[in-house]
Amino acid sequence: MHDFLSPSTLSKPLRLIFYGTPEFGIPSLDLLRCNGYEFPAIVTAPDKPAGRGRKIQITPVKEYALEHGLRILQPTNLKAPEFIDTLKEINPDLQLVIAFRMMPRVVWELPPIGTFNLHASLLPQYRGAAPINWAIINGEKETGLTTFFLQHQIDTGDILFSKKVEINEEDNAGTLHDKLMMIGADLVLQTVQAIESGTAIPHPQNVMDELKKAPKIFKENCKIDWSKSIAEIHNFVRGLSPHPTAWTTVKDSENKSFNLKIYKTICEEISHEFEVGINVPIPASPIRIASKGGFLHLKEIQMESRNKMNDIEFVRGLKNNYELRIGN
Repeated sequence: MHDFLSPSTLSKPLRLIFYGTPEFGIPSLDLLRCNGYEFPAIVTAPDKPAGRGRKIQITPVKEYALEHGLRILQPTNLKAPEFIDTLKEINPDLQLVIAFRMMPRVVWELPPIGTFNLHASLLPQYRGAAPINWAIINGEKETGLTTFFLQHQIDTGDILFSKKVEINEEDNAGTLHDKLMMIGADLVLQTVQAIESGTAIPHPQNVMDELKKAPKIFKENCKIDWSKSIAEIHNFVRGLSPHPTAWTTVKDSENKSFNLKIYKTICEEISHEFEVGINVPIPASPIRIASKGGFLHLKEIQMESRNKMNDIEFVRGLKNNYELRIGN
């Protein structure tokens, strides 16, 4: 449990350091700035080459910081003495972490108040790097956001505030990400204001229930297992769309194999006697894969080295090689 400084002993105005890399944290950072909070430094990942041309790219957080004239720190080693000395020189009251890498104890213990994180789940459920993806993959109807103080084990610290968020049937990882990103900004502001006023009451996480994990997802984990039910495959696609994207191996009428990314599916739950993996097209849906418990309509897809397209466009481009079937 943290011992808060009283409002009268806090430096005025409250000095915060923000740690983040992707766009998920930008609305929170922006809302805090709009409410008068000062950020003497923003910490983000180093610039790195990306894409086919290996062009140097900066993080969305750095782009925001440059636009608003904020001091930017990009340490390659968070334990480096020169970085720690810089933090001590800045002397923050509080640190905020949103979608950043694992932080060493010497960093998160540095501020007198502590360091808190915004996590995209209702902790203690879905601890890990990919809570948004796994909540949808597992067919959850709701998820949420949690602010909590960092401690040694990842995502286990004392909870400050949480907010439940509904997962709609049409949500995928992208739409849920955007929804949580905006709601998270309000929760972060609420958390900082409560900490500043001394009214925040952190409490330990309740770990009595069976915990669902949210480990990082890699490309090899994104291949569809067609032995699963139609609902499980549908949720798998939703949970990986638009990134990192579910994929499968497909064969055409000439028995040529190629990988196919799948961004959107529609479930048709119905009894049938077709072999799993066979395409049973109908005029309105030319890619309709026989699955356990029905047919899975592949509505938005992308073949290797081609642009994403809908099913009608895709089949039109195949010409005579239309007899698709799922390969091994």
